[in-house]
Amino acid sequence: MVYEGARSVYGPLLAGLGASAVVVGLVTGAGEAVALVLRLAFGPLADRTGRYWSLTILGYGLTAVCVPLLALAPRLGVAGLAFGATMILLERLGKAIRSPSKSALLAQVAVAVGRGRGFGVHKALDQVGAFAGPLLVAGVVALSSLWTGMAVLAVPGAIAMVLLLTLRRRVPDPGVYDESATVRSEPGERRGWWAEAVGAGLSGDFFRYAIAASLTTGALVTFGIIGYHLTVEGLLPVAAVPLVYAAAMAVEAVAALAVGTVYDRTGPRVLLVVPVLVALVPALALGSALVAVLAGVMAWGFAQGVQDSTIKAVVADLVEAPRRATAYGVFAAIQGLLAIVGGVGAGWLYERSLPALVAVVAVTQVIALALLVDTFRRSARRRRAG
Repeated sequence: MVYEGARSVYGPLLAGLGASAVVVGLVTGAGEAVALVLRLAFGPLADRTGRYWSLTILGYGLTAVCVPLLALAPRLGVAGLAFGATMILLERLGKAIRSPSKSALLAQVAVAVGRGRGFGVHKALDQVGAFAGPLLVAGVVALSSLWTGMAVLAVPGAIAMVLLLTLRRRVPDPGVYDESATVRSEPGERRGWWAEAVGAGLSGDFFRYAIAASLTTGALVTFGIIGYHLTVEGLLPVAAVPLVYAAAMAVEAVAALAVGTVYDRTGPRVLLVVPVLVALVPALALGSALVAVLAGVMAWGFAQGVQDSTIKAVVADLVEAPRRATAYGVFAAIQGLLAIVGGVGAGWLYERSLPALVAVVAVTQVIALALLVDTFRRSARRRRAG
């Protein structure tokens, strides 16, 4: 609720502080880079120190504090823009700090209900917050001001921190849920910091899987391009585009829960549907028939929901507990890199040749599908041999 509520108005907020479009793009782009790239550092830090709870709480705490502090920016005069940009970057730093540790903790406690279901429930609740935060901000802004909207977000932030601290007190060691959680490596067994950050020692299965999953992430056309297509082609009025996005978010939440449950029952083979869906998205969502376009948007929401939930559950099955935070950091960095390349490439191809865009996406998904099948077969053989 807190960070999605704030992110929904970062553009108007920075503009209100005097930022140009270039500055808005620079700050928000740098923020996303911070949130992804720095996970390479905080993943190994969590595994080396074992302070998963501390890093998780610190990361969420930065978000809970920095977002409401944005309400002070207009009172700081000429320093307001610099202060606002700093708070946004610190909020994104909080995401980098907490994400590897949070995923490692979730992978441990979700064993009790099934990792697919656990990550699916997490994603579904995440989407509830993604809906509620912007709606809360919109309501407060309509009644008062943008800055009051930021201040009000202190309430869900405070509730989240109380919940986290309560959970830490009740379950100080989530490893009790996970029999695979072993003793951390001794200092003599540790690699150098840079080697840890880039995933030295992680299995070939992990990297094959990370590349395959990242190919699906990078090739999934962004909703920004889909929304652009809907408006410039005159398929829908601008006011209707957010409603289509909201419907896709609902599909995303349902997909995370449904596929997570199936994953626990059937194994990772259910994820083979993702490259198929990703390949269908541009062919449908960037067409000229509204019905087909809406079907493409629903396919987009389904693929997005699985990518941000069940796909992460597989990482915990491929990597031993003492290195999971590191693995999640590396996984996110690879995903982020290919997402940037894919976003730029899709926009460039859309302006030049829609058939070429459809073809390129299809080829990348054939590669992703082959890598997934190979990884799942190797992993299954290794488990049988063990």
